[in-house]
Amino acid sequence: MNTDRPSRFTTAIAILVVIFLFLPVAVVILAAFSETSYLTIPPQGVTLKWFAKVVSDPEYLSAIRLSLILAVGSTAISLVLGVLAAYALHRKRIPFADAITSFLMAPLVFPSVVIGVALLQYFSLVGLRGSLVGLLLAHVVITVPYIVRAALTGLAGTDGALEEAARTLGATGAEAFRLVVLPLIKPGLVAGGLFAFVTSLDNVPVTIFLLSGSQTTLPVMIFTSVEHGVDPGVAAISTLMIAATGLVLVAAERWTGFHRFV
Repeated sequence: MNTDRPSRFTTAIAILVVIFLFLPVAVVILAAFSETSYLTIPPQGVTLKWFAKVVSDPEYLSAIRLSLILAVGSTAISLVLGVLAAYALHRKRIPFADAITSFLMAPLVFPSVVIGVALLQYFSLVGLRGSLVGLLLAHVVITVPYIVRAALTGLAGTDGALEEAARTLGATGAEAFRLVVLPLIKPGLVAGGLFAFVTSLDNVPVTIFLLSGSQTTLPVMIFTSVEHGVDPGVAAISTLMIAATGLVLVAAERWTGFHRFV
């Protein structure tokens, strides 16, 4: 008897859990194609006018632009800072490495509202409240832990002797890191970068405290729109975000096989 093969009951439970998790997503996607000006399930007719509305609305386009600037910028900065920090921590080249690692992971533990309030008070003191720089730094704070964790996981699975061999053969420390270490941990960095990008792109609790009156991101715009009633336009932009995220995940999986680090 093969004990490794899952039972029918276990398989059925897994399928039910997947259906339960994806059913709200299916509802949103179906509602985006409804011809009515309010959400209806099943949709009354099929139309693409709500997608055309959101991609031509200046407010939506401005919110998308700011969200992408923050997501791309914070992910890029976090990749640089997180990889360097993880490399130093993994090699134990700084004192109290374990304590520093725990400190860097703190944003994953603290409630996002607490982080948002703390950053609001701090940025108000230093004059960064409502600025793009302040928003970008706030997103770096909440995305760096994903890069550090992914980089540490990748470094833990590498053989340090390979880097030492590269140095023995004449490579400098920077060359060994760039040509040997980075290619080995690339799948982990892709996974961490994706988590960081999605976390920044989807963030509301921290961002909403730091926006000025003339700024808004896409998640905050959706959040505030829901307070006044949900229309198919919100479902349409949500569907576009779901589709874009899915395409990015599929492309990253085919490129690096990052599922091994998730």
